Amino acid sequence: MSDYFHIRDVHKDFSGLKVLTGASFHVREKERHAVIGPNGAGKTTLFNIMSGKLKPSCGAVVFKGKDISGTQPYVLNRRGLSRSFQITNIFQELSVFDNILSGVRSRHELRYHFFKRPERHRDIMDKVEAIVEEVGLADVKHQPASSLSYGQQRALEIGVTLSTEPELILLDEPTAGMTRDETARAVKLIARVTAGRTLIIIEHDMDVVFSLADTISVLHYGTILMSDTPEKVSCNQRVKDAYLGEEAAC
Repeated sequence: MSDYFHIRDVHKDFSGLKVLTGASFHVREKERHAVIGPNGAGKTTLFNIMSGKLKPSCGAVVFKGKDISGTQPYVLNRRGLSRSFQITNIFQELSVFDNILSGVRSRHELRYHFFKRPERHRDIMDKVEAIVEEVGLADVKHQPASSLSYGQQRALEIGVTLSTEPELILLDEPTAGMTRDETARAVKLIARVTAGRTLIIIEHDMDVVFSLADTISVLHYGTILMSDTPEKVSCNQRVKDAYLGEEAAC
């Protein structure tokens, strides 16, 4: 379905500085789609536009046939789009369980009330337990987020992302700063939790990209150089020149 998610001729400039100059690509439903490109290509700006943090100067972001350009992130979240951030974005003083509980409560529009404890909502508690288990943090669910390793904190952030029951997940460099072992575990986790969902991921680690992506879009100087399968992208001479380097094997 070509119009499930569509970046359509998106431009963005900041006081005359042109960051995006007509980026366009499609993402199919239940596809894992990676966006790559050198530093300064405009990836973070594009991600912020996709997730509603920024509004494009012109062009459109289309999700399930509707123009969502500039729609507030909390509204997009309720429509099924959820993102993680390049920098870990969790409540450090809350436990693993309560971090995920906050997202589940938000999804079900349950406000905090001193006399109405979440334990009374058995279905809510069961969903939290399931997510904690899914991201591999059951053994530390009662520990504060601040006590977790970096890799565990990134897993928790993915858990918080899942807590709102998204159809479309946006991950911004989810393995940044990880060791090789942490990265390998993160790739397995992302592959598992995005099964049956749509994923758009920005990632510098090409091993991660080629492990996860069905399709890769290459962003270069504010526009999409090409969108294709990992095999075709890795063998494209323009992509090699712009980003991958001649060592990329075909």
